[in-house]
Amino acid sequence: MDKAEQNELLQAGNCDDFIYQQELKQKEVKFMPKVETALRKKIITLPDVIYKASGLLLMRRRIKSLVFTTDVAIMRNHNGNALMVVYPFTPELVITQAAISVANVPVFAGVGGGTTTGKRSIGIAFQAELMGAAAVVVNSPTPNTVIKNMSRTVDIPVVATVASMFDDIAGKVEAGAAILNISGARNTPNLLRKAREIVGPEYPIIATGGASEESILETIKAGANAITYTPPTSAEIFAESMIKYREDSERKARAARFE
Repeated sequence: MDKAEQNELLQAGNCDDFIYQQELKQKEVKFMPKVETALRKKIITLPDVIYKASGLLLMRRRIKSLVFTTDVAIMRNHNGNALMVVYPFTPELVITQAAISVANVPVFAGVGGGTTTGKRSIGIAFQAELMGAAAVVVNSPTPNTVIKNMSRTVDIPVVATVASMFDDIAGKVEAGAAILNISGARNTPNLLRKAREIVGPEYPIIATGGASEESILETIKAGANAITYTPPTSAEIFAESMIKYREDSERKARAARFE
């Protein structure tokens, strides 16, 4: 087995834990110059473990990480490869347009499929494509007939969400889904393994990785090509800044008393 084949196995996670960890440690580390500015260096940085995924090529652009958010400030301040813009409300093109207008990476736009479905969902998908979405994402309850008609209507990938062991994975793929989006909460790795048994090793799969590096690595080893990462909210990030501001204010006040 040559080095290229070994790397493919490592990225796919098709080897046991010990070999996987040892080989990753032995891989050549290349120096990468770091360039950033004073004001824009504060961004959401995704866990490095995500980049152990193989990634998937979307229009010849390699994507290993997707940031799951609808916060426009976060959309501008992260180092992910793409955005996953889905939300628990009926899809609106004004939200899609806002995301695309502020994003500096490809946008995977939610177009419903559950409550909002049929011709309406297909029409939203078509308009999302014209606005510049890189892919459209449908919810797990989306009927296969809608996936089929949507994939025939748009010229961007239709991403079908799989949320349960009881979802019709094969049916979604046969209907025209170009990518699977596995979102099974704690059961995601097991759901991934089942999906891989059905679609094979080469079909593109995105999956939620969880909050820890261990859960992300487990998801990658289970067969995910790319990881969806949920960042902290703007409120949580700002809370950290406010603590620092208060500490700085107190420090300055105490120093002024002794001048």
